[in-house]
Amino acid sequence: MTRAFMEGSEAIAAAAIAANCRFFAGYPMTPFTELLDNMARLLPEAGGVCINAESELEAVGMAWGALATGARAATGSTGQGLSLMQESLSELTRSELPMVVFNMARGQYDYYQATRGGGHGDYRHIVLAPIDVHEAVAHTQIAFDLADRWRNPVLIYGDYLLAHTWESVDISPMEFPELPAKDWAVDGSLGGSGHSRNINPIGMTKGQKGIDPQPFLERLHAKVDAMQNRERRFESEHCDGAEIVVVAFGSLAKFARYVVREMREEGLPVGYARPITLWPFPSPQLAAAAEGARCVAVLEMNAGQMVDDVRLSLLGRCQVVSIGGISTDEAGFGIGPLLDPQTIRGRIEAALRQEESSA
Repeated sequence: MTRAFMEGSEAIAAAAIAANCRFFAGYPMTPFTELLDNMARLLPEAGGVCINAESELEAVGMAWGALATGARAATGSTGQGLSLMQESLSELTRSELPMVVFNMARGQYDYYQATRGGGHGDYRHIVLAPIDVHEAVAHTQIAFDLADRWRNPVLIYGDYLLAHTWESVDISPMEFPELPAKDWAVDGSLGGSGHSRNINPIGMTKGQKGIDPQPFLERLHAKVDAMQNRERRFESEHCDGAEIVVVAFGSLAKFARYVVREMREEGLPVGYARPITLWPFPSPQLAAAAEGARCVAVLEMNAGQMVDDVRLSLLGRCQVVSIGGISTDEAGFGIGPLLDPQTIRGRIEAALRQEESSA
């Protein structure tokens, strides 16, 4: 094992290259800029190509083209830039192209965008939300494997803190089961109308006139169901005997986990739960972790987005309250007052007192 002390954006770039990503395109927008800079520096040394595109629209189109040849390719931005990519992301999902997308978000305001999408039609992306740089390195390699395995885009939900935190990490390539052959790729090995390949988002079948969207879309929907059943990821601590369970994701969850551990050592009946996949949301696992609790407190840095999925997961089995809120800095990067253990503890204690008074 070879470890190195690296900043998050550099570690994520190195992990993508270790996963054989060989094409990357993006447009600068902090904190995604730092990832783009590191890909531009490191990818050519590995025999790959990184392009600083004219805009996010060109970036996703370039990555789309590279994917269609069978290469491992990725793009990304912040939520603002990903808004511009939504049409392409919905179309390439139905084209079954294995895109990896990095949202180096400005806080946690992009939860709806990441889990619901802003494009058209029925489509879903697997969304991984790493808690720290160490997990981001693993998630990046897992994302490329999942994308190829399902022929479906996978999004990594990061943030400014993840991009700029330094950790000692191991960037060794991870081992995965053998993947299906990319016999769909337009790689130049076949030519002529009788042998050419066709990648499209509308159900066009080679050798047949017109389109037949019904079976095409039904097959894609069956794949979404399979991903939902098989790709949920979740962690929890101290939920046995907990009267209140705190749910958080991403970088904020690291602070929440620390506070819950501290409170539990003091004998307070508090538990912790984290959805590692924001989609598919780990509803069965969360429901099991909250079994017996009187309240689930949702900590997120936005006006209330993940709380909807928590309520849908629990279906009224216990009270669900929001203890998060808008929390940002003057630059709008999401480094706000909620990223503080004492502030988080105060909100958990207030929810616990409220629950005890209503019991």
